[in-house]
Amino acid sequence: MAPIHVDESAGSDETGKGTPEQPYQTLAFALYSHPDEKFLIRKDAAGTYEEPTQSALKKAKKGADGIEKKRKKAEELAEREAKERAEARERKEKRLEESKKIVLQEDPSLPAAIKSKIGNLTPLRSKRVRTSGWVHRLRDQKEIIFVVLRDGTGYLQCVLSGQVAQTYEALTLTLESTIEVVGTLKQVPEGQTAPGGHELVVDYWRVLGASPGGEDAFTNRLNEKSDPSIQADLRHLVLRGETASAVLKLRAALLNSFRQTLIEHDLLEVTPPCLVQTQVEGGATLFKLDYYGQPAFLTQSSQLYLETCLPSLGDVFCVQESFRAENSHTRRHLSEYTHLEAELAFIDFKDLMDHIEAVICETVDKLLQSPASAALIKQLNPNFTAPERPFLRLSYVDAIKWLNEHDIKHEAEDAQGNVIKDEQGNPVMVEHKVGDDIAEAAERRMTDILGRPVFLYGFPAELKAFYMKKMPKSEGAEGHVFTESCDLLMPGVGEIVGGSMRIADEEELLAAYKREGIDPAPYYWFTDQRKYGTCEHGGYGLGVERFLAWLAKRYTVRECSLYPRWPGRATP
Repeated sequence: MAPIHVDESAGSDETGKGTPEQPYQTLAFALYSHPDEKFLIRKDAAGTYEEPTQSALKKAKKGADGIEKKRKKAEELAEREAKERAEARERKEKRLEESKKIVLQEDPSLPAAIKSKIGNLTPLRSKRVRTSGWVHRLRDQKEIIFVVLRDGTGYLQCVLSGQVAQTYEALTLTLESTIEVVGTLKQVPEGQTAPGGHELVVDYWRVLGASPGGEDAFTNRLNEKSDPSIQADLRHLVLRGETASAVLKLRAALLNSFRQTLIEHDLLEVTPPCLVQTQVEGGATLFKLDYYGQPAFLTQSSQLYLETCLPSLGDVFCVQESFRAENSHTRRHLSEYTHLEAELAFIDFKDLMDHIEAVICETVDKLLQSPASAALIKQLNPNFTAPERPFLRLSYVDAIKWLNEHDIKHEAEDAQGNVIKDEQGNPVMVEHKVGDDIAEAAERRMTDILGRPVFLYGFPAELKAFYMKKMPKSEGAEGHVFTESCDLLMPGVGEIVGGSMRIADEEELLAAYKREGIDPAPYYWFTDQRKYGTCEHGGYGLGVERFLAWLAKRYTVRECSLYPRWPGRATP
């Protein structure tokens, strides 16, 4: 037989085979594995293989004996553990069989239970109550089962002990099962914590809808480490999580506070259509569809319709879905988003920015004054502070100067809008100049450095929509016409509001249609607003998901929509 090779430097006891190509690392392991063979050993690859000395063999024999002892000990331990597992399995099966004999029945001699949602339980402490929900958390501890129940209004810790914890249903209960629980609501002892500061000592309960265990268990389908694409596919299950549900609850509170604030400012809510035959923000981002044989679109904005309401309803607002067929995958963009828009009559540009600032701040104040929404903000964004007034107001021209002074550049583009690259294939970076559309990255970086809300105003007319009012030429730089338009930028998110004064003159509007190549015929109803008693007016649109992302410090607006839609994603 060929001798067994040992290389103390390059060998391996785990993967070695004792050959010159795959030697072992230790003589002890070689002797343990091949007790009757001859051995050759070397210190490292630079040395030569030699027979081991007698003293080395004697030492290796002790090592081999030690390996054998460890093996036997591990074998005994494995046998013992296997036996214990078998016994535990047997005990569990016996316990399960015995549990099937236990049938819970509600005790009619106890006080009648008061049915309540979890969020309304506090006034019912010390009383017997009945509530239902989903098993959010589950812990079995020494004959006592702790269940945290969730029903959308709150969380409730339920304590099952004695016979109620010994039923077959109790022993096989799984996460996300729906159950009904009945018992006495008790305040938790001092020094202990539980959701709401109380717990339910259960005397009767039943399973309403069992959730599967095993391979199809909830935590096997979805957990914190799940890939983002899986989380998107399972958005309906993601919503059951504490963070996702908190974001949506805060969203509801946010919309409610916005509505209250706008109503206090004498705005009336209206509901414009989503199916339209006109464009607002340019035809390239329209979702087109066949409407009974006619071309139609999903709305980009309800602004034009809001303007028609001014003469009869006064200042108005809407909370409506808007759609943009923009193939953008950034963390700030959605193909469908909730658009809070408002239109105000008899105002000037300063009035418009003052109004936007007031609505934002008063809405945030309302959220922070409400204990429920304030708790949600603290949970999601512990360091949130209300924005200070007044907001910084920075003209477009001054913003261009600021970016260049701070060496914030943008990618150079050719006449077709393609990025120009150098010989190494890297984008060529150039300074900003008046007339550039300030890129999202530069805009956001500027806002983050300034660290406060910023009104960026006075954009060049060629960058903005046809309906925006022009500034007097004396206020613009040479060769450029600027608009009475503004974007409100927030740190960490960027633009959350876009607004402007609107063209009030009929002839000017008709000229704008012509300049943009727009057929005025489908816009007859919009043009009539200038024909039959025009006025100075303006408005704005606020992206609810972006505002919520700022408020709740979410990385992407996709977290701020119930079922977000972006390019390639329209399910579930």
